[in-house]
Amino acid sequence: MAQLDPFEHDWRLIRVTRREAVAEVALARPEARNALSVELIEELTEVARMLRLRTDVHAVILTGAESFFSAGADLRERTRRLDADGLLEGRRLVMGGPDMCKAWDEIEAVTIVAIEGFCIGGAAALAVSCDFRVMGRSASLRLPEVPLGMNMSWRVLPRIVSLMGPAKAKRFVMFGEALDGPACLDQGLADEVVEDGAALSAARALADRVVALPPVSVRMTKEAINAIAGATAWSSIYMDRDQYLLTSRSEDYREGILAFREKRKPKFTGN
Repeated sequence: MAQLDPFEHDWRLIRVTRREAVAEVALARPEARNALSVELIEELTEVARMLRLRTDVHAVILTGAESFFSAGADLRERTRRLDADGLLEGRRLVMGGPDMCKAWDEIEAVTIVAIEGFCIGGAAALAVSCDFRVMGRSASLRLPEVPLGMNMSWRVLPRIVSLMGPAKAKRFVMFGEALDGPACLDQGLADEVVEDGAALSAARALADRVVALPPVSVRMTKEAINAIAGATAWSSIYMDRDQYLLTSRSEDYREGILAFREKRKPKFTGN
């Protein structure tokens, strides 16, 4: 079977380029602040699967716009589709995000995310599914799901706990507060922090360091460390899509979204 070429494919919402043994994937939905629509999630999943076993690519850089990475999952689109379909179809639909994160996690080459500006929700889940995160100083990661009445899904919690430790992970996920570049570096979410506007250049420099290493040894090391860090991940997180479907049908979810849109403090009841 001929290998599909991500560099020749006709993408609509991402741009894919290469510089020798380094592939670069850029989100390209600026009119929606790179919000992760169903189509964008599908393209990010497809390109990751194309890149997964490429032996001519030793590093993959994922980046957003110059002033923002992504506003996260497109909640309007997701809510509309979930409301229109039954539970069985809903379970299928909400696998898009987890499948995307899994596809990026499974790329054999080293993956590096260059983050400027905000990186929210599902976009943060995607970022921590990669090997390294390089952030501008005022860039930020934030998970707003719990304060909006949802659980944090996309099977990302084991990765966050592995990076931050349990106590810091609880604070990060529960309170939904943004962590800037230095805070992310201090708490294990970022690997390098640079001046604003320099994240992509720093990611490219890191990619060049990876390319200079023996590729087989690098891939085996990545695979081994990921296996150790994620040894119990599946047993701890396999139900999170059903938890999302439960919370997304709750009164608290509707109140959280409404309060967010009305810019007021929500009143949760546990229903």
